[in-house]
Amino acid sequence: MNRFLAFVKKEFYHIFRDRRTLVILFGMPVVQILLFGYAITNEIKDARIAILDKSKDHLSVRLIEKIRSSGYFLIEDYLNQEVEIEKLFKEGTIKLVLVIDESFAQNLEKQHATNIQLLADATDPNTANTLINYATAIIRNFQAEINSGTLPLTIIPEVRMRYNPNLRSVFLFVPGLITIILMLVSAMMTSISIAREKEVGTMEVLLASPMQPGQVILAKVVPYLMLSFINAVVILIMGKFIFGVPINGSLPLLLLESILFILMALSLGILISTVTQSQQAALLISLMGLMLPTILLSGFIFPIENMPPALQVISNFIPAKWFIIIAKSIMLKGVGITYFWQETLVLVGFTILFVALSIKKFKIRLA
Repeated sequence: MNRFLAFVKKEFYHIFRDRRTLVILFGMPVVQILLFGYAITNEIKDARIAILDKSKDHLSVRLIEKIRSSGYFLIEDYLNQEVEIEKLFKEGTIKLVLVIDESFAQNLEKQHATNIQLLADATDPNTANTLINYATAIIRNFQAEINSGTLPLTIIPEVRMRYNPNLRSVFLFVPGLITIILMLVSAMMTSISIAREKEVGTMEVLLASPMQPGQVILAKVVPYLMLSFINAVVILIMGKFIFGVPINGSLPLLLLESILFILMALSLGILISTVTQSQQAALLISLMGLMLPTILLSGFIFPIENMPPALQVISNFIPAKWFIIIAKSIMLKGVGITYFWQETLVLVGFTILFVALSIKKFKIRLA
């Protein structure tokens, strides 16, 4: 019994002397609770919308003010023509457009039915459906206010879901799943593979070979580049022919953007391997530092717009966020690179940054 207690005591000493273990035991649970608590929410607030008011009378202005003051919507733009709607949707700057017909007040005062169009970006079907429900509830409440509930319903919301009219959630998950798989295979497996060579002592043997260090690293990451690309193609084929997910844009452009994201993930995996000495450490950093933020803060499942401002800022440093925007734009909206060239440059910037840091760290370890 005394030996058992002594062993338990020794293990406690080892745990408390290892800062990395302490961070994993006590730091990670706190971070995960905060992320899940703030990121996982179905509430909608400050959703960016646009309004096309063809009537511009006192009742349409009153309705717009009611929508603006609800706390659910931020009016991003006031449109003058219907042709502006498609451009805003493709740019991804708004989630909903409210179109008020002409003679809005006149029709209501005469108790004539009048339409209000609600056009939603349904690339994220859950968000689109929630926004439509909120807007419809506000319109009905406005109707009740102006007629004190004594007149029949004369405002008829006409709902249209753009890019995903049937609100199929698989349209959202396939682009996100591609991102998760590419990050998993490229970054995590690359970091573990190189860390394994260092852990068993074979990395020094490889570096002592006639091959240059850069060639050694490149030889180890090329297989993961090929496997990741094959995974992306398989997911696209399954999404297209099994689930009916469209690819409305350019397939070659989508594949090129996928290769760019794979290269970024590979460079990140190399960077992780340069700061770790064991497979376990590389695995923990990959899982805790990459997978959870990718799932929670990339917009894959939970809308970034609903998160606190601090997490919205942090999400900008999650590479997966930018690739998901690109994948949705090509697959669902069918747009070209002119609509997401900034996101592409962000991925290029991440790749250059990770490669530069990897080279620097790698040289320090050889010194």
